[in-house]
Amino acid sequence: MIPYTNIPAIMIAPCGMNCGICMAYLRERNRCVGCNIESHQKVNHCFVCSIKNCIERPAGSRFCFDCKKYPCKRLKQLDKRYRTRYSMSMIENLNGIRDFGLDRFMGIENTRWACAQCGGPICVHNRKCYRCMGVAD
Repeated sequence: MIPYTNIPAIMIAPCGMNCGICMAYLRERNRCVGCNIESHQKVNHCFVCSIKNCIERPAGSRFCFDCKKYPCKRLKQLDKRYRTRYSMSMIENLNGIRDFGLDRFMGIENTRWACAQCGGPICVHNRKCYRCMGVAD
């Protein structure tokens, strides 16, 4: 059986980050609830994030790819940092959502980031499963 985790689509931030695989969301202490959840439990950088709070994105739009400046300088910088450090691309994520739809993208993400040992989500930042403490290859 192919390992599968169950990260909900609400966990995809406007920039394309899958908050369900973020260390701040997966950790036990001071856990963030994700960029799209309105709560005082968010980590501070989510409250002040220039991409999340961007006024260039059209009203009612959930993702950066709807913006006429997509991909903007800020998103390109974030994407470069994540591609370099974590082998994950926000822009590729956004293009996948735009081209194939959010449901198909989530199916891919829930397989891609599933722990082979227990099916829990693998953290993008350190490749650990916080459920069984296994490490992805």
